[in-house]
Amino acid sequence: MAYSNGKCAVVTGAGSGIGRALALQLNREGCALYLSDINEETLAETAGMLERQDLSCDTQKLDVSDRAAFHGWADRIATERNSVDIVINNAGVGLGETVEDMSYENLDWMMGINFWGVVHGTKAFLPLLRKSEQGHLVNISSIFGIIAVPTQSAYNSAKFAVRGFTEALRHELKDSNIHVCCVHPGGIETNIARDSRGGDSTAEERDAQFKQHTRTTAEGAAAQIISAMEKKKVRLLIGNDAKVVSLIARLFPTRYAQVLKLNKLMEGV
Repeated sequence: MAYSNGKCAVVTGAGSGIGRALALQLNREGCALYLSDINEETLAETAGMLERQDLSCDTQKLDVSDRAAFHGWADRIATERNSVDIVINNAGVGLGETVEDMSYENLDWMMGINFWGVVHGTKAFLPLLRKSEQGHLVNISSIFGIIAVPTQSAYNSAKFAVRGFTEALRHELKDSNIHVCCVHPGGIETNIARDSRGGDSTAEERDAQFKQHTRTTAEGAAAQIISAMEKKKVRLLIGNDAKVVSLIARLFPTRYAQVLKLNKLMEGV
């Protein structure tokens, strides 16, 4: 029997990518779902793709940067259930601009979703996770939460912040019923580049350039995240690319950019 069978999971950013893949696998394994996304159309598509239509699935249009809306969603769920077992703060966006060219508006947009969205999801759902026999809180950072990359200062800032926030929380909850995991995906086949902001390239050009560096499918990433919950891993690197980059960053903490040839790698992104 699958580990998630009979459990209840909350997943943000479930309209596409890793969020959709998580929803589909958790549903197959017998898990009730509360799904959110800012895009109602793609979120409805995810719900329609679920194999186990007999299982509960509730969808909510949600801007994760909206604190009141996030807490309102959690409060509504609390009126329907005494607890939730799994919360995965997955929603995220991309921004590719130099610090000099980046607008404060784009920086606020990025931090609102990629960092504050994780904080809101954590704070809003910790009370319901506390009431679970075994709670799991999974926050999605990135390999860019381990290394810094040209044109990715905003994304790096958010993902480094998610890493620090999640690791500190893990220490705080060490002896509790809540397992905390910080996930660092490498290149995953999603639409994040297509939907990102910044630069002069078209959505199609950004998508094509990004996919040259993807190494793992969204389905593969979802399977590893679910396995990490069962094994209570506190840190998950997804993809051999993420594992290699993390190792290089540890071996060459001030020179990894030269070793990885990051300036050349990011040309055209």
